[in-house]
Amino acid sequence: MKTIQDYIRTIPDFPHKGIMFRDVTTLFGDPRGFRIAINQLLHPYAGQPIDKVVGLEARGFILGGAIAHQLSVGFVPIRKKGKLPGTTIEQSYTLEYGEAIVEVHDDALQPGEKILLVDDLLATGGTAEAGIKLIERMGAEVVGCAFIIDLPDLGGRAKLEKLGMDVHALCQFEGD
Repeated sequence: MKTIQDYIRTIPDFPHKGIMFRDVTTLFGDPRGFRIAINQLLHPYAGQPIDKVVGLEARGFILGGAIAHQLSVGFVPIRKKGKLPGTTIEQSYTLEYGEAIVEVHDDALQPGEKILLVDDLLATGGTAEAGIKLIERMGAEVVGCAFIIDLPDLGGRAKLEKLGMDVHALCQFEGD
């Protein structure tokens, strides 16, 4: 039987020399692999009250939509600045070489709602941390953070766990 890692393609030197890019589009493109991933991402949260799934741009939208459908709850995207119409709130975060900003509609979450945050990859944890801060600023509660891949050498899991988050990842790859 194939593991989640077996469905993930590694592309050397993308987007820069020395980077081993973990490409989940091969997982998404395989119906069995995609179903296994969605089921495994949901498993730790079975029976927990979840009001909405929040997905981080962009592959978190694919996962988040499928998970929200399985749970029969709403889906909320957190996007890069300038991509959402209407009134938003934003959160900046640090990248390796600079800063970025993500945002969410200011009426997308309600105080007290239980949220599952999802994305494909946990690296340094900067984007996920920014998403958590947005969710919490709106008065909602993150009940878990689910990822397909964890790159533990980059410290994202430790960062999120220091924030008190429950972190679930389907597989790990060493290095960056």
